[in-house]
Amino acid sequence: MNTKQLKGLNPEMHLARNLFDTKTLKQIPTRNGYGEGLVEAGKKDKNIVVLCCDLTESTRSELFKKAFPDRFIQMGIAEQALASIGAGMSMAGKIPFISSYAAFSPGRNWEQIKTTIALQNSNVKIAGAHAGLSVGPDGATHQMLEDIVITRAIPNMTVEVPCDALETRKTTVAGAKMVGPFYFRFARAASPVFTTEKTPFKLGRAEVYRFGNDLTLVAAGPLLYEALLAADALSKEHGIECRVINAHSIKPFDEKTLITAAKETGAIVTIEEGQAHGGLAGVVCETLALTTPVPVESIGTQDQFGESGEPNQVLEAFGLTSPFIALAAIRVLDRKMGKLVSKIPAHIQAAEERRMMMRKQIFEEALSRAPRKWGGTKPNLKVRTR
Repeated sequence: MNTKQLKGLNPEMHLARNLFDTKTLKQIPTRNGYGEGLVEAGKKDKNIVVLCCDLTESTRSELFKKAFPDRFIQMGIAEQALASIGAGMSMAGKIPFISSYAAFSPGRNWEQIKTTIALQNSNVKIAGAHAGLSVGPDGATHQMLEDIVITRAIPNMTVEVPCDALETRKTTVAGAKMVGPFYFRFARAASPVFTTEKTPFKLGRAEVYRFGNDLTLVAAGPLLYEALLAADALSKEHGIECRVINAHSIKPFDEKTLITAAKETGAIVTIEEGQAHGGLAGVVCETLALTTPVPVESIGTQDQFGESGEPNQVLEAFGLTSPFIALAAIRVLDRKMGKLVSKIPAHIQAAEERRMMMRKQIFEEALSRAPRKWGGTKPNLKVRTR
């Protein structure tokens, strides 16, 4: 297939027919796919066991617990032991899935994962739940943004970032079959289910979801849907045709698909729900620097911690939604054409302005409910004190 001659959605990907109908498109948390995948894999292999750190319902490990109670181990709040015991069980022939929030695993137990799992090349599957900004109200301490960076740096580790609940289920089942250390992340908040059972999936292989010759959007995780929205808007409003790649496999990375896209489109935008330095943007830039240097812009948290808020609010406040992706696409296209661009990218500037506006609105709303004696605007007479 000559991708350079095509534009629009790739029919071979069998994406949801109501892809851009946000009112009817299903919204399901990617973590649900993990629970369903565990049960599916558990039925096929009796050696699969699941360990969880007192987060059985949150991680959806409860589905496996109900189906196979004798193969489920509740670890309590002990992520470091979680990794080490999982490694020990793999040496006994089991296939352990260790489940916790990504902020704690691989966040808290990175050293144990490196030493007892990766160094020994143990067959342990590390499931990082509630990853990214969309964990929302839990705030910066639980918004794991560095997990892609710190896991891809570990030798022997496979790293996957599925895009929706269906792909998370497929990732879980595929991870159970492969041998070796395996990390994958998924989110708490509901997000669009835009792939189908027929959508191609294979560990280590990227998929071209949309054809285009002007530039390429390379995305991983639920933000892939925002990339598709941005590509659709750019096509309709500006006549800009974007190629969109699902780069769910961070490590091993599908260099061939990326290099082909770089040669044929000449410009790249990376999109991820995490730190843009060292994550998906890192592996893309490292690959292109050695093979096909082209202009690259990155959508992701720009060396920042997260903040509390509703999932959609937080994603917007940090510039991770389709309007900001479109701004990055226009900028990288200008760079490709040799035009002068501002020192601070428009998508980063716009995100900062939006975040400041949101903070101001929240502060003003809080003041409207506080009495004057506390610095607010409500009359003090309406305040009762004990």
